[in-house]
Amino acid sequence: MLPNDTIIALATPSGAGAIAVLRISGKEAINIVDAKFRSVKGKKLSGQKSHTIHLGHIVDGAKVLDEVLVSIFKGPHSYTGENVVEISCHGSPYIQREIIQLFLRNGCRMADAGEFTLRAFLNGKLDLSQAEAVADLIASDNEASHQIAIQQMRGGFSGEIEKLRQELLDFASLIELELDFAEEDVEFADRSRFEELLKRIELVLKRLIDSFAVGNVIKNGIPVAIVGAPNVGKSTLLNALLNEERAIVSDIAGTTRDTIEDEMVIEGIGFRFIDTAGIRETEDVIESIGIKKTFEKITQAQVVIYLFDASHFGENSDTIVVEIEKIKNKFPQKPLLILANKIDLADTNQIKNSLDYENLLLISARENIGTENLKDKLLEFVNTGALRNNETIVTNSRHYDALLKALEEIQKVQHGLQSGLSGDLLAIDIREALYHFGEITGQVTNDELLGNIFANFCIGK
Repeated sequence: MLPNDTIIALATPSGAGAIAVLRISGKEAINIVDAKFRSVKGKKLSGQKSHTIHLGHIVDGAKVLDEVLVSIFKGPHSYTGENVVEISCHGSPYIQREIIQLFLRNGCRMADAGEFTLRAFLNGKLDLSQAEAVADLIASDNEASHQIAIQQMRGGFSGEIEKLRQELLDFASLIELELDFAEEDVEFADRSRFEELLKRIELVLKRLIDSFAVGNVIKNGIPVAIVGAPNVGKSTLLNALLNEERAIVSDIAGTTRDTIEDEMVIEGIGFRFIDTAGIRETEDVIESIGIKKTFEKITQAQVVIYLFDASHFGENSDTIVVEIEKIKNKFPQKPLLILANKIDLADTNQIKNSLDYENLLLISARENIGTENLKDKLLEFVNTGALRNNETIVTNSRHYDALLKALEEIQKVQHGLQSGLSGDLLAIDIREALYHFGEITGQVTNDELLGNIFANFCIGK
C-alpha cells in the first residue's frame, strides 16, 4: 500500500552548521509548508512551478522562526515521486527543532529511516537494487566504492539483470503457451535458441557471482594483517603507511598487546591495516591472548604481511623461516607479503641469498624506504580490472544470494532441457529463476524484506 501521509526529517547531519536542510514529502507537502511560509514577494507556493526556489520566512503565528529558502518539487517529478519540499534554514539546532516541531503540529509526522527512498521505490522512481545503492553511495569512503555505488544507482546492475529476466520471461511465455496446446503436440519455443540463451545467462550469472569477491572487499575495505615477532617494527610500519603516530612505538618487546586497526586509501582502494601482537612463545597471559587474536585476524584478513627485523636476521633466520612457513601452511590461499624491515641497518645480500620468496620486499619503516613499493604490491592483489572497464560488480550480499539461487535454477533448466524434460516441468524451474531475478530488482518483495533493507538507511534519506 502506498502511504498517503506527509513526512518530515532533517536531511543534513544533526548539530550546528552553516545551514540545515529539512525535507518534507507527501501529497499535502506543498500546502502544509505554504501555510507557514511567508514569501518576501508575497508568493503562494501552491501557485509556483516545480523545481523552483523561493526566499521567505517560516512563521509560527506572529513569531518568525527563520529566514529560509524553500525548494519545491511537484510529483511525479521528484525524488520520491510525491510532492517534495526542501527547506534550507540556518544550521542552529534550536531553529531545526522549532521548524520540525511546527510542522509536526501541522500535518506532518517524523519519517522513518530510509522512508524517502522507500517511497521512491514504491512510486517506481527506483528499483530495489538502485535504492540499496543510495545507502552504499552515502557510505562510500573511497573512489572505488563510490564508483560501484554510482554505477548501481544509475541502473547498471539492475539493467543487466532486467535484460536477462525479460529474455527468459519471453521464452517462458512460449513454453507456457505450449502447455495450452499439449494435445496438438506443437512447439513454439525453439529449443536450440533456448539452450543458447541459458548458456549466456549462466555465463553472466557466474561473472556477477565471481565479482562479489572483489566488490565485497572494495565496499568494506581490504583487511591486511601485519604480523611478526615482537619489536620488529610493525607499529612503526603502520605509522609510516598512515603518516601518523597511530600505534604505540617503543623498544620494549610485546608493546602491542591487542590489535590496532586503521584505514587508508591507495589509488581509490580502501585498505584496513591491522597491527597485531607478535607471534613468539610467551608466558605472559595478556600477551598470549593478543597472540591468539593475531591468528584470528589472519583468518579474517584478505592479505597477510609478515615483518621481520633485518638487522638481526643472522641470529634469527631459522625462526623467521619457521614462522613464514607456519603462516603459509596454515593459510595457503592468502596472499603473503614478506617484509625485511630496518634494511638501513642490515646486510641485504645475506637476506636475499637466504630467503627465496617471490613476495619479499626490503624496507625501512622508520626511514620510509620501500613503503611505496609495498603500496604497489598491495594493489597487485586487488583485481580492479573490472572496475576500470566499468563492468558490473556485485557488492550486496542479498544480491549475491539471489544470484546463486538463480544460477542453481538455470542449471536445473539446462539439465531438464538436455534430458528431454516435459514443458510443464521446465516451466517450474524457469519460474523459480524468474522469482530470484525479481528479488534483486524488487518485482518480488515483501514487507519484512523492505523493513530490513530500509532500516539501515539514515533518517532523512
